[in-house]
Amino acid sequence: MINTNMSLRSDPFLLRPAGKDYLWGGSRLNDDFSKNIDIHPLAETWECSTHPDGPSIVASGEYEGQTLAEVLKKHPEYTGTHPSCEDGLPVLIKFIDAKKDLSVQVHPDDEYARIHENGSLGKTEMWYVLDATKDASLVYGFLHDMEPSVVRKSIENGTIEKYLQKVKVNKDDVFYIEAGTVHAIGAGALIAEIQENSNLTYRLYDYGRTDKNGRQRPLHIDKALETANMKGSAEPRQPMRVLKYHKGWATELLCRCKYFQVERMLLNTERCREMAEFQTGSNSFQVLLCVSGCGVISGASYGAVNFFKGDCVFVPADSVPLKIHGRAQLLKVSC
Repeated sequence: MINTNMSLRSDPFLLRPAGKDYLWGGSRLNDDFSKNIDIHPLAETWECSTHPDGPSIVASGEYEGQTLAEVLKKHPEYTGTHPSCEDGLPVLIKFIDAKKDLSVQVHPDDEYARIHENGSLGKTEMWYVLDATKDASLVYGFLHDMEPSVVRKSIENGTIEKYLQKVKVNKDDVFYIEAGTVHAIGAGALIAEIQENSNLTYRLYDYGRTDKNGRQRPLHIDKALETANMKGSAEPRQPMRVLKYHKGWATELLCRCKYFQVERMLLNTERCREMAEFQTGSNSFQVLLCVSGCGVISGASYGAVNFFKGDCVFVPADSVPLKIHGRAQLLKVSC
């Protein structure tokens, strides 16, 4: 049903990200995605975020210049009726450029975060590998069952890496990182990350590195050991992916969990006489993250939204009927 109340109009709009200058970052988010953010190194861009540590800004339409959090506070119906949307936007979507290894870390689950971190959400996440160098890898859990005392000692003497499971990373890989999994993105990986709306990270080990001021970054060993899964992890396998074809586009499911659903959308309407059509239902918003190519979204009640590689489009729940045209690959995120 088309919403005829213009004050509640649920048109798509572009988002502008917040940038982060963590010491392991590089320059690819500016070079490859034209972010034009004057931060060096540029480690992360928080493309769709209502988190106060890095809010994204509306970059088109009637709400241009406002934070996404401000818009959703005025219009909570934009997130949808799904239970996970009851307290606002449940996800945070990022690009990550790992020029160097990230710290070995772990994120708490919702229950631990609620009790120990002032009611915050925990952090389960998914990675989609946009690009990777030939020798890129990641850390995914322990090679075998561990005791907290052994892990603590190995951190003190710098031998923890021998207990960690390292997995080769290739372009187009998908990894699901459940809260409690010890992990680290390795150097040479360019990642799109979809996660719970949380910024809780407990560092176990950071290779003794120092920041630009010569200080080592803090570790959070006690909390990390309380929340980490100490069991040996099976090597993650790539999920079976099946393309579903529609007129002008195809989708494949990358990940579905209690917090979010992520699909890869392959758009190609260049040879079609008509644009591809879609519309969000009342259950959930959709976020379209363009990882290659370009296109345009249009609807009867408003002007077109052009998107290019690296752009992020927020489509409110219960949207107007929309048409999308172009040649692009997008990640479609909903809850």
